[in-house]
Amino acid sequence: MFRILLVLSGSDHWTLNDGTRHPTGCWAEEFVVPHRTFRRQGVDVDVATPGGVRPTVDQVSLDPQRLGGEGKAADLRSYLDSIETELARPMALEHAAGRASEYAAIYIPGGHAPMEDLSRCAPLGEIITALYDAGRMVTAVCHGPAGLLPANRQDRSWLFEGRRMTAFTNEEERLAGLAQRAPWLLEDRLRERGGVFHAGPPWQSHVVVDGNLITGQNPASSRAATDRTLGELQVRV
Repeated sequence: MFRILLVLSGSDHWTLNDGTRHPTGCWAEEFVVPHRTFRRQGVDVDVATPGGVRPTVDQVSLDPQRLGGEGKAADLRSYLDSIETELARPMALEHAAGRASEYAAIYIPGGHAPMEDLSRCAPLGEIITALYDAGRMVTAVCHGPAGLLPANRQDRSWLFEGRRMTAFTNEEERLAGLAQRAPWLLEDRLRERGGVFHAGPPWQSHVVVDGNLITGQNPASSRAATDRTLGELQVRV
């Protein structure tokens, strides 16, 4: 079967342009959906963070009102509790960089935290470059595509220049209330680096596939991005 590297931010905040720290972490749905789905399909999953730091779950992502009821919130909490030991001791990305050839895919969930650390994480950039150039799958959802930014070639050109992609949009950031305080916006940065950005309607599932790059726009895209990743892996066997 396959082995997938699931990369989470190690940060519990995002530093805004006024210097304040916005509490955040990984977005529960964006992590639980791929992790649980992959495991149920018999896929080996390694969870990794920069420095092997225990990831923080954004508590807003477990708010029953946001999730449409206590049922979904309880399900997410229950699953996170069931893998508590795994989350307490993730692999260090620095270690995973030496094992990149073992992975059929890398999957990067969002939450605002990747804007703080994954956006400039050199070991993550090395892993993504190695996997992408080897034809392996690279998937990132919501703010997870911030983790694509450090994937540079030796001439400093961006690995994904000219590739079609999506991510949490400027409009969604505005609707979420953080656009005016953000030090930078993900859609803007991806466009500046040369990504061909495709935005879907706010909060609706929207996935863009370009070769072995899969990107999802927001939490609602988690299921489609996960299923597409599995489908592409099965086709490539």
